[in-house]
Amino acid sequence: MINDTQVINAAFRGSFEPALIEEINRTGIYQEVEEGEYLIRPGSYIRSVPIILSGSIKIMRPDASGNEALLYYLSGLDSCAISMTGTPDNKPSEITAVAEEKTRLIFIPIEKVDEWICRFPTWKQFVFRTYQRRFDDMIATIDSIAFQKLDERLLTYLKKKTRSCQCTVLQITHEEIAREMATSREVISRLLKQLERVGYLRLSRNKIEIL
Repeated sequence: MINDTQVINAAFRGSFEPALIEEINRTGIYQEVEEGEYLIRPGSYIRSVPIILSGSIKIMRPDASGNEALLYYLSGLDSCAISMTGTPDNKPSEITAVAEEKTRLIFIPIEKVDEWICRFPTWKQFVFRTYQRRFDDMIATIDSIAFQKLDERLLTYLKKKTRSCQCTVLQITHEEIAREMATSREVISRLLKQLERVGYLRLSRNKIEIL
């Protein structure tokens, strides 16, 4: 049961019909998570679907060595298409979801996804729109890997980060960027310094300011 129904009503008014908002208030779980807090890790099971009210979440895919590749970001009134499908055959999750900043979100029980598609037109549109966004994200990721040089991929990565946080200053280390882009810290440091020399950004300790 959600305590602060005013937050939910204000967030979804105009997007969902009143009956659906009432259902969300009745069955959803409102939560606030701090920066760096994990929502799901590989090996756990997806039991609910998050809808972001404010803040941002990054979704990553780890490999057997522990390296993680960034898949996409979630921000305001967005959701994770992977979580909407649950875990087929009751398999554990293979993704990581972690808060990029303090984030407010609501968790919807996974069984409600299909039920609400049949009952509420706006929910059906929301689910289909979420799938389309994630498909577009994945195509963009594949394109960047297949067709872009690493410096171009880095620029694309920085643009996604600034759009996600709606800011121009990123609190991030070169090691974190390298891990998410599946490359080495030395390579990322060299490319960032090149971008700084041409006036694209300014570097300081654990901080990148996009100019």
